[in-house]
Amino acid sequence: MRIGLLTEGGYPYVGGEGGVWCDRLVRGLDRHEFDVYAFSTGQAQEDAGWVELPPQVQRVRTAPLWVAEEDGVVHGRRARRRFTEHYGELAAALCTAAEPGTAQRPGAAQKPGTAQKPGTAAEPGTAEADRFANALHGLAELARDEGGLVAALRSEQAVRALERACRAPGARRAAREARVPDLLAVADHLERALRPLSLDWYEEDGLGAVDLCHAASGGIAALPGLLARHFFGVPLVVTEYGVRLRTHYLTRPDASPAVRSLLAAFHGLLTAETYRAASYLVPGNAHARRWQERCGADRAKLRTIHPGLDATPFARVGEDRRTQDREKDEKREKQEGQEKREHAGPHTLVWLGRVEPAKDLVSLLHAFAEVRAAEPGTRLRIVGRPSGPEGEAYLGHCRALAAQLFPDEADGPHAVGRNPVSFEELGGPGAETTADVHAGGTVTVLSSVVEGFPVGLIEAMFCGRATVSTDVGAVVEVIGGTGLVVPPRNPRALAEACVSLLRDPERRARLGAAARARALELFSVEQNVAAFRGLYLETVARTPVRRPVLDGAGAPQPFAAPAEAHVPGHWTEPTPRAVPTWAVETPEPVTETVR
Repeated sequence: MRIGLLTEGGYPYVGGEGGVWCDRLVRGLDRHEFDVYAFSTGQAQEDAGWVELPPQVQRVRTAPLWVAEEDGVVHGRRARRRFTEHYGELAAALCTAAEPGTAQRPGAAQKPGTAQKPGTAAEPGTAEADRFANALHGLAELARDEGGLVAALRSEQAVRALERACRAPGARRAAREARVPDLLAVADHLERALRPLSLDWYEEDGLGAVDLCHAASGGIAALPGLLARHFFGVPLVVTEYGVRLRTHYLTRPDASPAVRSLLAAFHGLLTAETYRAASYLVPGNAHARRWQERCGADRAKLRTIHPGLDATPFARVGEDRRTQDREKDEKREKQEGQEKREHAGPHTLVWLGRVEPAKDLVSLLHAFAEVRAAEPGTRLRIVGRPSGPEGEAYLGHCRALAAQLFPDEADGPHAVGRNPVSFEELGGPGAETTADVHAGGTVTVLSSVVEGFPVGLIEAMFCGRATVSTDVGAVVEVIGGTGLVVPPRNPRALAEACVSLLRDPERRARLGAAARARALELFSVEQNVAAFRGLYLETVARTPVRRPVLDGAGAPQPFAAPAEAHVPGHWTEPTPRAVPTWAVETPEPVTETVR
C-alpha cells in the first residue's frame, strides 16, 4: 500500500510536534510505502534538517507555511472573476455561520434533560457547510487551472470581497462590526491558511498516486488530503492527539471580537469539512474524542488509538524495580515484628517535564512544604527546561518560592545548608535520561492544570513507579486505577496523596507493577503500529477502486490489490518449508485423456 503522510511542523524535520510518533509509525509499517508531504513552520526548522529516513519512504515533498513563495501567476479577467466569486462565497459562509458551540440544525430542538446528538453542538448549518466546501473546492480548481493563488489571496480584490460579505444582509453582528484593520487581519490569516491550494501536489503522479492519505493532525495539515479526495477520490484518515480547533478557540485573546469570530468560523467550517470527508478520525485519547464529537465528528467514524512509546529505554529500570520489590518482600518476611517501612535512605519525589505556568509548579512547591513537614527526609527533584521566555520567568519565580519555603538547612553552625528542592535539566549528573530520573525517585508527581496526553506519566509507568497526578486532560484514562489522582490546584490533596504513598511501600510496589503492566499493554509502539495497520487495510477495503488495474494481458483485475498482499510477510519471496512426499511425486491420472 502507498500512504501519503501529511504533516505540519513535524516529521520529517528533526524538531517539531509529532515527529517522533510519525517516525515510529513509518518504521513500524515497513511493508508499506510512504510519500511524505510536510509543511515547515520556520527557517530554523528547515535549517535543522531531516531525521534519517527509512527505505520505505519513497518521496518527500515540503512547503513552507511561514512565508509565501511568489509564483509569478497573473490572472486574466475570467480567472479574476472566478476568484471573486469563490472567495466571496467562502467569506459569506464565514459571515453567516453560527457561533461555534451554539449552532444547531433547524428542527433539531432538544428536549430538556436529554443528551445532545453528536455533531449538532458545534457543527455549522448544512447551508453554510455546503457553501464553504463548494467555495474551497472552487478555489482549489482555479489554482490548479491557473497555477496558483498567491497573488490573488494577497490582493485588494480579496479584502473587498471580504468586506462585501461582512456588510451583506444576514451577516452576523460581529462580522458587521469589522473595521478595515480587522478585515486586513482576517484576509492575511486566510491567505496563510489557504496557501496549500497553490501547491503542485495535486497531480496524477503526486497525491493522485497514493492509496490513502493520512493527516498526522487536523487543520491545515489535512487540507491537502481534502483536495486529494476531491480530485482523485483518495480516502483520508485524520489523527488528532490534540484537537486543533480547540487550540484556535484558545488563541488570539487580544484580537477584536470581529477577528476572533471570523477566524473561529473559518476553522470551524474547515474542521467540519475535514470530519465530513474523512473515512476515519483517530483521536489519541477519550479527551480528544469528546472534543471531536463536540466539534461535529460522526461517532461512527471515530477509532481511538493511543500514542505508542518505546518501552525499551525504561525496561532496565522497570525490571530492576521488580527485583528490588521482590528482595524487600523477602527481607520483610524475615523481620517479623519490625515496622514495615523502608530505611534505605530519604524519599524523593520526582517531577519531569517542560517548565511553564500550565504545569503549576507553585502548587507542587506548596504541597511539598506539607510533605516535608510530615516526612522530614523527603526531597523534591524538578527536572526540565523552561519553555520560551515565559517559562524562563516562571522558573525564576519557582526558584525564589523554593528558597522562601525551604531555607537552607545545616546540621551545625559550621556546616553548609542544602535546599531539599533541586532544579535540574536532563543531561546533568543523575539525570542523563528520563529513565535515570525515574530510577532515582520514589514517587513521580504530575501537578498540571492543563494537560493533553501525559507522555511523562507513561514513562514513569514503564519504569514501574507509583504516581500522583492531577485530574486533567487524559490523565485518568492513562492511569486507569494504577495511581492516585487528585483535583488540580489543590496543594493539600496533592500532599496527602504523596505522603500516603511514601508511608506505604507495599502499596507503592503494587501500584508500580500494575502501572508498568498497563503501559506495556496499551501504550507501546507495537500496539500503536498494529492498530494503524488494521485501520489502513479497513479503509482501503471500504474504498471503491479509483482506477482500473490491468493484468499482463491488459484485462482489468477485479481488485486493486490482490488478497495475498495483505498476508503478513513478503508473499512474493518463497518461504522454505517442509513439503510432504505425496505432494512432490507426480500423481497418476485418474482417467485417460480422450483424443
